[in-house]
Amino acid sequence: MKQEDDIRQAVEVLRKGGVILYPTDTVWGIGCDATNAEAVKRVYQIKQRDDSKALICLVDSDARLQRYVRNVPDVAWQLIDCADTPTTLILDGAVNLAPNLIADDGSIGIRITKETFSRELCFRFQKALVSTSANISGEPAAQNYRDIDPRIVEQVDYVCWTRRQEHLPHRPSSIIKLRENGEVEIIRK
Repeated sequence: MKQEDDIRQAVEVLRKGGVILYPTDTVWGIGCDATNAEAVKRVYQIKQRDDSKALICLVDSDARLQRYVRNVPDVAWQLIDCADTPTTLILDGAVNLAPNLIADDGSIGIRITKETFSRELCFRFQKALVSTSANISGEPAAQNYRDIDPRIVEQVDYVCWTRRQEHLPHRPSSIIKLRENGEVEIIRK
């Protein structure tokens, strides 16, 4: 299947409130429309994860990031510009997202993806996309498609074809929490 067709089919499923499995700029992810609370709820159920643990979102551009965070601090732009590996920022003031995606303190974990497939998927979808590792909560993240637990594959509405054959080492993103008061905390290197 051509990547373009794969993205088109994934976007159709996302627009209908479905859940997909897809390759990201890090590990394989479980994804859905980040503005759809029912879809987000399904992702928590598939992962068997407590919904008090927030999920990460992917976006394709600076402009899209600004749609979901009230005030992006200057230091966030500096980190985005200088990061040479995928870096998720936890930012205060999340807006326009499903309420069950936003942490109790009003923050959201969000990353601008630079990887070709996930970036084009986000661009075509025109919204933030949930991106949580494709694993049952507490188990190791799926670096490649072959690492994904069959119980997860069975529960999603679409599994992307792109990069299924890949057998490369991948790791989760770095996570940096930025507070409106300028405080910076490294959650995961």
